Amino acid sequence: MNTSRREFLGTAALGSSLLLGTGKAAAAAPDDDSKIRQSVMGWCFNSRKVKPEELAVKCKEFGITGIEGISDKAYPAVREIGLDISLVSGGHGFKDGPCNPEYYDKVVNGIRKGVALAKDIGSKRVITFTGMRFEGMDEEKAAADCVKAWKEVVGDAEKAGVTIVMEHLNSRDDSHPMKGHPGYFGDDVDFCFDLVKRVGSENFKLLFDIYHVSVMNGDIIRRIRNNHELIGHYHTAGNPGRGEIDAHQEIQYGAIISEIRKTGYEGFIAHEFIPTYDDTFQGLKDAAEIVRRAR
Repeated sequence: MNTSRREFLGTAALGSSLLLGTGKAAAAAPDDDSKIRQSVMGWCFNSRKVKPEELAVKCKEFGITGIEGISDKAYPAVREIGLDISLVSGGHGFKDGPCNPEYYDKVVNGIRKGVALAKDIGSKRVITFTGMRFEGMDEEKAAADCVKAWKEVVGDAEKAGVTIVMEHLNSRDDSHPMKGHPGYFGDDVDFCFDLVKRVGSENFKLLFDIYHVSVMNGDIIRRIRNNHELIGHYHTAGNPGRGEIDAHQEIQYGAIISEIRKTGYEGFIAHEFIPTYDDTFQGLKDAAEIVRRAR
């Protein structure tokens, strides 16, 4: 594991150059001076039994300023440590989305509560999902039901100064319940961009998960370049495997982060990979450095 880290830190993907004739990595890049901020998805560390407070302390050490995907009961503790809550739950998971009329009320009520909570704690994003396909589903009606539900609540978000972000997920990877989501309705990112356009509000955007887009659609940089106005949040992870964003996976994060910077994005990029290294936090530290150095 230490070898893979050293190998990765010497690659162009990290955005560092080599000192001529020495084979040693150049001095560390200066601190990130853009308006991009970094966050971490807390659930990814559950398998290592890492408490949110412990993760928050590590984030502070690595220059990561946000955390998400944790219980709201942990919000006071991690905020006391100095982290912002970068994303609040919309009160429903990826299975129980508005494409299915059975969950319509749950989605509307959940998002409204999420928006109110986000406003109270100063968070700017609330997550939502399309939900899963179901027997007898009419796809156009399902899309219309999604748009109807989100339009019902987006006014609350506008008044609160909060953005609802809908996440695209891949349906291809069936190897692990959190690496892919077979049957997910919003599994085509271009379709998801269309849903965002149909809602028609600056307070409703796409959560562009780079890992899921890589698995499902690809052509990541072009899609960011052409649709960045519709994107309100980013997630990272390595593909394949949803592990660390190192040299042993195929996504070129240095180039992608550079492109995100060019769009003028001012929100969070949240790391949502499942740690595989013996050192639980080393991949997170490396990921923070990748984002910081990418120009």
